[in-house]
Amino acid sequence: MQHTSELATAPEAASAGPAGPGEDPGRELPRFWPLVLLAAAVVPGTAIVLLGRSVDAAAVQAWRTVCLAVTVQALPFLLLGTALSGAINAFVPAHVFGRLLPGRPALAVPVAGLAGVVLPGCECASVPVASSLISRGVTPAAAFAFLLSAPAINPVVLTATAIAFPGSPAMVLARLLASLATAAVMGWLWLWLGREEWLRPAVRHTGHRPGHSRWSEFRRGFQHDFLHAGGFLVVGAMAAATFNVTVPRSVLDTFSGSPWLSVPFLAALAVVLAVCSEADAFVAASLAGFPPTARLAFMVVGPMVDLKLIALQAGTFGRAFAVRFSAATTVVAVLCSALVGGVLL
Repeated sequence: MQHTSELATAPEAASAGPAGPGEDPGRELPRFWPLVLLAAAVVPGTAIVLLGRSVDAAAVQAWRTVCLAVTVQALPFLLLGTALSGAINAFVPAHVFGRLLPGRPALAVPVAGLAGVVLPGCECASVPVASSLISRGVTPAAAFAFLLSAPAINPVVLTATAIAFPGSPAMVLARLLASLATAAVMGWLWLWLGREEWLRPAVRHTGHRPGHSRWSEFRRGFQHDFLHAGGFLVVGAMAAATFNVTVPRSVLDTFSGSPWLSVPFLAALAVVLAVCSEADAFVAASLAGFPPTARLAFMVVGPMVDLKLIALQAGTFGRAFAVRFSAATTVVAVLCSALVGGVLL
């Protein structure tokens, strides 16, 4: 277990320069790894396009439609998140966060999770904000709890859930409780098991520098975060579109009849479809053949783990973090959904 002070200074350690004598240089990612990620998303989609005329032209059109829909749907919220991240970096003094959050990291985690209700955005917005919070001295465990809860419990999402499931307030409450529980558990798990070398935030100056306009700092931070995260958003959207068109619709019927298989199946489907959290409740409501608990898992996992979010996390915090954090979050979210859904639904 790493001490909180060590975790809180991870950004500074990441930006300090080359690895020291005691560090393992093998943990550093090769500079060309984004190209590998891009190829993994582009090559399958390109194959579909090239083979479209001979195999199924409708699949090509579906791939283009899904890719564009995911990107356009998420782009406004990515703009919101990067703007908020730039504003935090330029205008909010670092000591403010120390006053707002409890001094003990174990207590700061649930408080940060509850604070997610104030950000009416999707998962694309929460990633740059969480990165900015860490750079301002917030313990990563609390920032990650905020990252997971903000897309799932904000008023826009809960209202959309109530509209998608009319006459079912239990579904709204179940989504709120399961999402908060997942965010808190993941924050505490990071305090317990998180390691500093897994966290590699994007290197950039944070905070206001003397002699520089705060608006200039805001512009620089916003430009950097948007261009950096936007590329990974597109990569994630392309990967989501590729998997979306290759999964046969008949598979849905195979899993819908099993209460044990339906929950992990819809959780995996949420990861692949990459639906924005403001719209996923309507998709879940349309899956009427699945049990309520399975549809709850779809709405809890989706805002926390999907292909575009994994790409954004990898680009912002590093591949080592994204792989471990996404896998653990998926397991915890499924378990919390099954527990809460079994009690309330």
